[in-house]
Amino acid sequence: MRILVCISHVPDTTSKINFTDDNKVFDNQGVQFVINPNDEFGLTRAMWFKEKQNATVDVINVGSSNTEPTLRKTLAIGADKAIRIDAEPIDGFFVAKQISEYLSSNQYDLIIAGRESIDYNGGMVPGLIAGLSKINFVTNCTSIEIDNKSAILEREIDGGKEILNCDLPLIIGGQKGLVEESDLRIPNMRGIMQARQKPLEVLSPFSSDFKTNSVKFHKPAPRKEVKLISPDNLEELIDLLHNEAKVL
Repeated sequence: MRILVCISHVPDTTSKINFTDDNKVFDNQGVQFVINPNDEFGLTRAMWFKEKQNATVDVINVGSSNTEPTLRKTLAIGADKAIRIDAEPIDGFFVAKQISEYLSSNQYDLIIAGRESIDYNGGMVPGLIAGLSKINFVTNCTSIEIDNKSAILEREIDGGKEILNCDLPLIIGGQKGLVEESDLRIPNMRGIMQARQKPLEVLSPFSSDFKTNSVKFHKPAPRKEVKLISPDNLEELIDLLHNEAKVL
């Protein structure tokens, strides 16, 4: 079985975010980047398939050379090969188009992508890849088992869970539940040394199609100062809730 895991290179949520050029450009200076968490759950699940079903696992990223440390980390975790499409990930359609073009000449049984990335939260890339490549797609996936050319999946739906059976090839939008946070793997020294010898293939972009472009960014407004009211002064509290907060 051949597995391809889509990897996004995203800022760590603890990093302080700023913008330059009149809030038009993201400032990556001093920002720590990590594997997108939903992608990391998928990568760890792929490692299980590698160990239990002798699958081969490739990873793919659309990005510039600054994403290569993240790709090297995936190789240290256990992926066999990394592919980087050398282009800025302008929008979700552009990323999906690049990956689908790669898939047109490189066949995989299972493509695992995070259901969304934590930077833009668009949640569109896995579905767009499936549509462009004309392969089966299940999103919000929390469990997957493979038996020959068939998959049994579980996904979250409003108010519950859904169990599906689907033929391969298949792309999933994965999330926590594929594995738990305690199952995530930290590269050891042996894995880091082996990663240096594994292939990292850099490809030119297949096209320049994109549908949207970020015009300007706005950070959330600072929280207002908290106003504390004495528990003995209920009249003042009711007055503020009615006239200032306007929730009564």
